[in-house]
Amino acid sequence: MRTGSPTRPLPTGILVPLATPLRDRDRLDEEGLERLVDHVVKGGVHGLFLLGTTGEGPSLGRRLRRQLVRRVTAQVAGRVPVLVAVTDTAFVESVALARDAAECGAEAVVAAPPYYFPEGQPELMEYLEHLVAELPLPLVLYNMPILTKVHFELDTVRRALDDPRIVGLKDSSGDLEYFASICNMVRATRPDVRVWIGPEQLLAHSLARGGHGGVCGGANVAPALFVDWYAALVEGDAARAARLETRVRALGEIYRIGRHPSSVIKGIKCALSLLGICDDFMAEPFRRFRPPERDRVRSALLAASLLLPS
Repeated sequence: MRTGSPTRPLPTGILVPLATPLRDRDRLDEEGLERLVDHVVKGGVHGLFLLGTTGEGPSLGRRLRRQLVRRVTAQVAGRVPVLVAVTDTAFVESVALARDAAECGAEAVVAAPPYYFPEGQPELMEYLEHLVAELPLPLVLYNMPILTKVHFELDTVRRALDDPRIVGLKDSSGDLEYFASICNMVRATRPDVRVWIGPEQLLAHSLARGGHGGVCGGANVAPALFVDWYAALVEGDAARAARLETRVRALGEIYRIGRHPSSVIKGIKCALSLLGICDDFMAEPFRRFRPPERDRVRSALLAASLLLPS
């Protein structure tokens, strides 16, 4: 079991927040999971992020979460870093999953503020201090205020970065001013820390502000597209980046089909099922897209040149 800092720096570039293929409410689509992991690794992603929002982590049972971590880390076999979200309302459950992740060979764990009971910033800081003391792996902070109801305020991040065991931050707030402030802070005090953007449509803006890459849900569907887009942005190839961004935006239509936040995950899972990669069963209380929505996802895949006309 590893402890302390990562044995290699956490990756820059495109991390895929892996979808969790399911057959029913407590059973993995094991064949689909194997195909999905193969798809994203061969597509060139720079790392995998398990059990986050796109992975429906908070909706999955403890046994299934542990099974997923074991299967994915075994299949990846060290080819790219694997990060595991351990966010839970129960402190001991976060620590237990982190220990399982370490035993399986994960590179780091990721934690958002505990949800349901919103905590104040002093309590959040104390929680982080207690958590890192128990963790066998380095910690990445996950700022997702729309779902957790709590923001990692700048002063809290500044204090947290005094601990070398905190090695990254994923920001899904969509606030580019906040993101730039985090990047400036990291540059000045902890250049080893990685800062990734969550909303994939903001990838170019985040890199211009000093970010290190994106945790892009669309990379489940089109990993090579996002990897190529990131490379074009980093290399300063504006024409190529613009062409690739046009396809990324076409694919992004899958997120705007439903009326609720769960539609983002539904769109990704539906696209994966249309590509023959895995089942699109959703963790309860949500359900997969029905035929009319499925047709709209198909149209987005065609527009993004990810599916051939039938």
